[in-house]
This record gives sequence, C-alpha cells and structure tokens, in this order.
Amino acid sequence: MNNLQKTGGIAALFEAAIYISAFVFFGAFWDYPSSADDAQKFIFLTNNQLILSIVNLTMYVVFGLFLAILVLALHQRMKIKAPALSQLASVFGIIWVGLVIASGMIANIGLAAVIDLSTSNVEQAKTLLVVVNTIVEGLGGGNEVVGGLWVLLLSIAGLKIIELPKLLNYLGLFIGSVGILTIYPAEILTEIFGLGQIIWFSWLGVAMLKTPQS
Repeated sequence: MNNLQKTGGIAALFEAAIYISAFVFFGAFWDYPSSADDAQKFIFLTNNQLILSIVNLTMYVVFGLFLAILVLALHQRMKIKAPALSQLASVFGIIWVGLVIASGMIANIGLAAVIDLSTSNVEQAKTLLVVVNTIVEGLGGGNEVVGGLWVLLLSIAGLKIIELPKLLNYLGLFIGSVGILTIYPAEILTEIFGLGQIIWFSWLGVAMLKTPQS
C-alpha cells in the first residue's frame, strides 16, 4: 500500500512537470506563424511535425498514463473511509485518463493526415485541421469538466475524512470548480485550471510521499 502511495506521489510530480513543460514550450519556443498564409502554415507544421508529435505524446498520452497511476493510488487511499465518494471520483478520473490519451492519439494522427493532405489540397487540409483541433479541444485540450469533477470530488472526500492537507483540499475545491466552469469556452478558465493543476499536483505529490496513509 505504501509503495503504491509513493508511486502515486511520483506520478503526481510528473503530472506537474508535464504541465510546466507544456507551458514553457508553447509560451517560449512554439512560434506558429498565425499571421502567415495557409501554405506557409502547413510548411511550418511539416517542418515541425516531429517535435509537435513528441509534445502531443508527452502532454496527452504520457500524462494520461501517469494520471491512471495517480487515480488508482488516491482511490486506494480514500476507499475505506469514503467508499462512495472515492468510487465516484475514480469513475471520473478513469474517464479523464481515456479522454486525455484519446486526445493525444487524435492530435498526432490528425496532424499527419493534415500534412499529407496539404501537399495536394490546401483548402481541404485547412478544413481538416480545424476539425482535428476542435475534436482535441472538445475531448481534453480545452474542456476540463471531467478532470475538474475528479479533483472536486477528491477534495470533498479529503475534507470529509481528514485525508491530505486541509489547505490542499480547499485548493482542490477551487481548481475543480474552475475545471467544471470550462464547459464555457473561455481561455482564461482553461489557463487558471492548468496553472492551478501545477500547484495542486506538486503539493499532492509531496504530501503523498511524505504523509503515510492514515
């Protein structure tokens, strides 16, 4: 049991690291030519397909794998004292795992299809790119409702059974609520959720490594 908690704590820290890496990459290194014409945009995507595919793989698929470990570890931690809340939270946690991994797979397969189509029909490739981005955003890139529900339910359970630091659970209530609010497509809400998750995952990881299961 303690080994699973330590593994879950490490997974939470990796989740935070992946969030930070994504913010740094897209904020400092990704120079997408949004004002260029369509042909130049597709040339840019073609030249950067490998790095963008690696980033998508890390942001979504690897993130999802670590998330699966964390969902299991937290369920084990809370299931005895809060069985109903823990099970319900785990349902949303596993759904989130599936959505996140699916987003990464669709993003990379879609990117390859768009680049291939752009060599013969730029307009159709442009349409396909919009479709792919919309699906990815809807599943897990810009809609954090399922993840928000997972964090919110875990935090309610944590406060109810006095598990994990109280302030961490209060932070989880806030972040989970913001995640649910991302059902409204406002970029600021997604950014708040993402930045909040960095703090939450980091704090959670340290707490799971330092505090034995009560």
